[in-house]
Amino acid sequence: MRPSAFHVYVGCRTSRERNARGDGLNLYRMDAATGAWTHQQLLPGFENPSFLAFARTRPILYVVHGDRQEVSAFRIEEATGRLSHLNTGATGGRNPVHLVPTPDDRFLVVANHLTSTVALLRLDPSTGAIGEIADLATMPGEPGPHRTQQALAKPHQVEPDPAGRFILVPDKGTDRSVALRVHADAARLEIVATLTQREGSGPRHIAFTPDARFAYVLNELASSLLACRYDAARGTLDPFQLLPSLPDDCTGHSHAAEVAVSGDSRFLYASNRGHDSIGVFAIDGASGRLAPVQWVPSGGITPRFFAIDPTGRFLFAANEESDSIVTFRVDVATGRLAPTGQVIPTGSPVCILFRAIA
Repeated sequence: MRPSAFHVYVGCRTSRERNARGDGLNLYRMDAATGAWTHQQLLPGFENPSFLAFARTRPILYVVHGDRQEVSAFRIEEATGRLSHLNTGATGGRNPVHLVPTPDDRFLVVANHLTSTVALLRLDPSTGAIGEIADLATMPGEPGPHRTQQALAKPHQVEPDPAGRFILVPDKGTDRSVALRVHADAARLEIVATLTQREGSGPRHIAFTPDARFAYVLNELASSLLACRYDAARGTLDPFQLLPSLPDDCTGHSHAAEVAVSGDSRFLYASNRGHDSIGVFAIDGASGRLAPVQWVPSGGITPRFFAIDPTGRFLFAANEESDSIVTFRVDVATGRLAPTGQVIPTGSPVCILFRAIA
């Protein structure tokens, strides 16, 4: 039986340095049939909750604090979805931008964007609270040619493959995508594979097809998509296609931001900041090649993030600089997007996460 509603958690930037207008963590209730949101809770006082992740085995939400050096854990009240602060811990580096718990919830893996490291943090086995730093892995490679954006290695995401065996780390600073293995018993991280990409690409995020046959790297600086075959046994990427994330009539400045694959593996979505659009691409089921389907305006300014809801029927674009989350209906047959008219006013939104209501 499909859930009739979801709790939706939204992280919003708050700091003056980011020219942010957000107020912290927000909780909404979403009707699964209509896509309508109703505000339930504001949890203020936590700076730049810029990326969110659920624990795998317990009702805990983990949150990195962008531009700082901390990550927080919050308890989730099952009935209402409301959050209460559990604890905050150090990440061992500056500007944590992405995080993921290991499948057994023994550790939290965090990308420290401005200190070139990926951190492995212990989690309390009984409560899920954040513990000490177990390991720090420094990203390999020389910085890329971009004079301001590639001064050092800049891991931008820690994305587990569908089997949970490896974690892929697109590194915006070195034009590399790195595969890590977590050795739980030794509490350490191991770099097992590296893909060197075209100079100046600026890899930002990666998305897998659910069967792990293909992976797609979104390059922020080059506004491009790199399609790869994925070897799930070794954690290696084998590129076979490179194409723009932008339409050919876009001649202005733009940077790519977020990428996601539909649950049926038929479509890929990518957001563009500057062009302020969501691109839709069809995925060939046999070859994994991408073909453009549509570019639709995001309905605001700077779509830093978007999320497809668990039903696959709605896409929500988080327009960071116009303080709005814009709702699109997804045509499941064609992948095309159409705005529903619903706009959720939210200051500087940068992450959206869904949790089914039992």
